This record gives sequence, structure tokens and C-alpha cells, in this order.
Amino acid sequence: MKHSYRQLEVFVATARQGSLSRAAESVALSQSAASTALGEFERQLGIQVFDRVGKSLHLNALGRQLLPRAREILDRAAELEALASGGGAFGALEIGATLTIGNYLATLIVAEFLQRHPDSQIRLEVRNTATILHDLARQELDLGLIEGPCLDPDLAVEPWLADRLTVFCAPTHPLAGQQPASREELLAATWILREPGSGTRRACETAFGADFPRLKVRLELEHTEAIKRAVEAGLGIGCISRLALRDAFRRGSLVPVACPEIDLERQFSFVWHRQKFQTRAMREFLALCREKTAGAAYSDDIDLPTVA
Repeated sequence: MKHSYRQLEVFVATARQGSLSRAAESVALSQSAASTALGEFERQLGIQVFDRVGKSLHLNALGRQLLPRAREILDRAAELEALASGGGAFGALEIGATLTIGNYLATLIVAEFLQRHPDSQIRLEVRNTATILHDLARQELDLGLIEGPCLDPDLAVEPWLADRLTVFCAPTHPLAGQQPASREELLAATWILREPGSGTRRACETAFGADFPRLKVRLELEHTEAIKRAVEAGLGIGCISRLALRDAFRRGSLVPVACPEIDLERQFSFVWHRQKFQTRAMREFLALCREKTAGAAYSDDIDLPTVA
């Protein structure tokens, strides 16, 4: 092979960082050494793979085609090194999880994975669905755990676990303890919702369909815990995953509102780039996710530690 491991490493780091100086720092090289490696890489290709805009570097069309192949070579080389050293280490794994999954499932699964494989490293990014899908498309993440739909043809989606959203309110709210709420009662209520771009917001929009613009949204928040606190304070009603509400329902600080007229079920899914090589670490992490949720019909059926 004409290209060295170091050249590929610098190419991938520069594509990710968008800056040669930051790329050099991430691969522990001086900027001049990184610049030399990248220049030699492009010289051997006989074409530029980055467009230069000031001090920033942006992948061009050819660079975007080469990036997944370069990452695959590096991933396979890392596996080769791990096997040569005894096969115990899995190397690094970069995972993106949407907020409900990240806060209530992924952190526990990551903790168990690291207990089983103490020589491994994981970076867990907890963001909304739109951000996770964007980072996966740019191959800045190895794996995504999302709670919203994915329509990007470059990304592979595998259903994982059913989830159900629940409308909820404070015990003192007029809808608390009543008969199931009608669609008109829900449309007349004041709401606290997740922000646009989140899987939870998208599920609410889908559930209400053409009526969604009629909802009286008083407050939009990026975190489920903030929404729970706002609803507890009597600012309105909310709609998030039942998984995030189990302890609050048990304590009685929040109560569910039955809504038989709207469909609030959705799907948690695994997502990765179709050109992403599945490393041993990625395969093992997926297997552990399936193991921890085996037998659960819905996410809130999983046996998780309670929070006081």
C-alpha cells in the first residue's frame, strides 16, 4: 500500500476536526508533521481531498468517498493490534444516544460494558435525534441509539425496542385523576414539550398529526428532567417516554393522563453508517444492548435501579 497508517490517521482526523492544527493535536503530531503527512497523502493520490477555505479544511466529493474506506482500514488495523496483544482490548468506541436512551439506558449499558472490558474506552455523546443522525452521516460516531425516525439512505437502521410516550401532569392539575382525556381536552391544555429536532417532539407531532399546531406550547426544553420539574411546578402538561417517568409515578409527584385517542408508541433503534466497518467492540456493545433488554415488550419493562 502506498499510503502509510499515519497518513490515513491524519486524513481521518483532519476530516473530523476541520482543522489541521486540531487534527495534529488529536493524533499527537506537530502541525508541520501532520501537514507533511496530509500533503504526501494527497500527492500520492494525485488529487486534493480537501477544499481550503482560509485555515479551515473541508472534505470535497472525493474526500467524502474515501473517508469511510480510510476509517475501515484504521478500525481493522486497531483490531489486528488488539488481537496481537492478546485479544483482550477492544479499543475505542464512539456512541451517540438520544436523551431518553442516553440518560436512562445507555449510561447503564456503557458502565456494564466497561466492567466487562476494562481495557476499552467509550465516548458517549448524548444529544437529540437530529444531532446524532448528523454526526453519524459525517461518520463522527460509530453507533447511534435513537428514539426518532431516520430517513437518511446512507444510514442503516435496526429496530431495537418499543417505547411508549405518556402524557402526564401534576397531581393538582385538572386532568389528574379524571376519566381518559379527550383529544379536545388535550388541545385545550397548556403544554411543556421537547425542542424541535428531538425524537420525542417528532413522536408528539406524529401522534397529533394535523392538530399539532393547535397545541398551546408554553415552554420548550431540551431535557426530560427539566420538563418533569416544570410540570411538577404546575406550568402545564408534558409528554415524554414512560421510561423517564417510572420513579416520578411511583413517588406520586407526577401522574399519567390516559389518552386513548392518540397513538404514542414509537421505536428505539440502532443506527450506523452503511459503510462503517463493525469492529469487535461495536458488535459486542450491540450484543450487550440486546441482552439487557431481552424479554421487554417496552422500554419501561426493563429492570432498572429505582431513583429515590
